[in-house]
Amino acid sequence: MADAGAEATCLADLIELHRGLPRQGPGDAHFSRRLLQGLPKLPQRPRIADLGCGSGAGALLLAEFYGAEVLAVDTTAVFLEELAGLARQRGLQHLVHPVQADMGALTWPPGALDLIWSEGAAYNLGFETALARWRPLLAAEGVAVVSEMSWFSEDAPAEPREFWSAAYPTMAGEAENRRRAQRAGFAVLGTERLPDEAWWNNYYSPLREKIEHLPAAFRARAAVAEAEQEMRLFERFSHHYGYTFYILHPDAAARPAPAQSIRS
Repeated sequence: MADAGAEATCLADLIELHRGLPRQGPGDAHFSRRLLQGLPKLPQRPRIADLGCGSGAGALLLAEFYGAEVLAVDTTAVFLEELAGLARQRGLQHLVHPVQADMGALTWPPGALDLIWSEGAAYNLGFETALARWRPLLAAEGVAVVSEMSWFSEDAPAEPREFWSAAYPTMAGEAENRRRAQRAGFAVLGTERLPDEAWWNNYYSPLREKIEHLPAAFRARAAVAEAEQEMRLFERFSHHYGYTFYILHPDAAARPAPAQSIRS
């Protein structure tokens, strides 16, 4: 029970640490738009879900880009409330639908989505597990765009290896992640690495500024210390690891049932 209590405290601290930030992880709107422009052709109004959406930077961009409804799924009410407010500010409340749910236990009909988008969230389930659970939700001609922490080199120094082996024990290289995607029932159409500036401009720099203004007692907490260590390591070793976006298409050998509507 003590471990469960400590885990709950850490999660609460992480939520508080990321509350009010533009993103809860690295990303960049220009980079995302470029990815979307290069995707295979989707229906004119694709059925879209942003899984592990946080406060919705991706969901808002998807709604604007496609002019289509987006189901924005997250377990954290605080971030979904932020998303709802941002959607109203941008006149997108009719398109962006916050859904408080476990992205690993969705009960939507098979083939109900044309596009699955997930930035920096699949690790919560494990990359292969997440893809295997999401695969049945995707239409036969659908696309999934999922980012995953990945090693860029096999000779990364011990310091980042030790940090990430503790923070994310199943983190793998891009070649292994391709194999994981294939085992989960996907063909890999391509990969794109998120550039360093997307980490700093839209995530680490705002996070550092927030940490500087936190009460001293909160700055002493483990979640803050881990975030600061993560930033220091990325400053020195970003050429060895980062987020890779995997652009995926359902394997034709494992097609889901005919598409149905989620919002009926």
